[in-house]
Amino acid sequence: MHVLLKLHRSVVARPSVLAARRRTQQWRFYSSAIPPSSDTLPLAGIRVLDMTRVLAGPYCTQILGDLGADVIKVEHPVRGDDTRAWGPPYAKYQNESHQGPGESAYYLAVNRNKKSIGLSFAHKPGVEILHRLVKECDVLVENYLPGSLKKYNMDYESLRSINPKLIYASITGYGQTGPYSNRAGYDVMVEAEMGLMHITGNRDGDPVKVGVAVTDLTTGLYTSNAIMAALLARARTGKGQHIDACLSDCQIATLANIASSALVSGEKDSGRWGTAHPSIVPYRSYRTRNGDILFGGGNDRLFGVLCDRLGYPEWKTDPRFVTNQDRVQNRKEIDSLIEKRVKQKTTQEWLEILEGSGMPYAAVNDIQGTLNHSHVQARGMVTEVDHPACGPIKVVNTPIKYSHATPGVRTPPPTLGQHTDEILGDLLQYKPDEIARLKQDGVLS
Repeated sequence: MHVLLKLHRSVVARPSVLAARRRTQQWRFYSSAIPPSSDTLPLAGIRVLDMTRVLAGPYCTQILGDLGADVIKVEHPVRGDDTRAWGPPYAKYQNESHQGPGESAYYLAVNRNKKSIGLSFAHKPGVEILHRLVKECDVLVENYLPGSLKKYNMDYESLRSINPKLIYASITGYGQTGPYSNRAGYDVMVEAEMGLMHITGNRDGDPVKVGVAVTDLTTGLYTSNAIMAALLARARTGKGQHIDACLSDCQIATLANIASSALVSGEKDSGRWGTAHPSIVPYRSYRTRNGDILFGGGNDRLFGVLCDRLGYPEWKTDPRFVTNQDRVQNRKEIDSLIEKRVKQKTTQEWLEILEGSGMPYAAVNDIQGTLNHSHVQARGMVTEVDHPACGPIKVVNTPIKYSHATPGVRTPPPTLGQHTDEILGDLLQYKPDEIARLKQDGVLS
């Protein structure tokens, strides 16, 4: 605020210039590594009971946690979340009281801003604890097969009688209804069956999965959005509701223009295109002397800019390439010419040549190159947090910036059962001897 105030006093420029500078300074301020203030976070005061594991569910609840919700993660008292065992790599323990290789990088990716309680609801006292937690929570997120939680009286109908305002989100592979509803499904199965794998890969190659479990992630995003909409609805009606979210539906939704094209034309799709585009040329990656660079010639003007920067302005008037339709029909010819030219210089040399041209272009970076990218660093997308057992660890930050709130990494991903005593003692008012007995009986970790 002091910086913005100083800027306001010192600049006597046109209003439009001043406004632009204010916006630039504002976003620099909020993207810096400043500990988030909980009182301004959008979901401050919302409590979430997280009964999910692996990726789609934890990603959903992590988004809610980043936005200020108090997330209580329920884990098996011995194994914890499945992803705790998904390594290497592991962030190694520095605390001698913790045994094992460390905390898996996979688990660390999607469990920040949460508290962990190690609890077995195969025991009746465990179910009683969950029911007491439900009374204190606004949202419950689970990703068990449909009907699995009914035998523990943890299904929506049972919990609605305990807390009518509860928003209960179920994340499954194929939904609560339909012929596949009882089928378990990891991301890769849904990518295969629901079309994504068919359109991913090289033009003449085999179908491949996306490099990250994108269907899990989009399902987590859709579900977090649905939960926030349900919270708004509850503010009007006072009622909670059941949200049925699944990987298969979300994958269909994110086929986007590909699905629309198939529905409109009624024809067979055009399959895999690698980095190329079926309707735009040039629009793909090309080999440089030492890597790859991607060009996006989305219209005839941009194609002309590319021709000039590549040093072949005559391509703009070549009858084969004048319009995008011409270039699509003569795709092999223009791609071959561009590839031959691009191979003559390094990726960095081409980046410098194209700088300021207005032409969409990008280097094809590996993951370390991405995380160390100057723009990524400037946007505060990598931050460091002090883990109670592993010491300082680097994590990816939340991607959304607000003008009046600072979402981010408030707390590190918890160790298994780290907050069991706190949750039972402070929130549910269990006495120390009761907690000790439940641990002895294997209900708690």
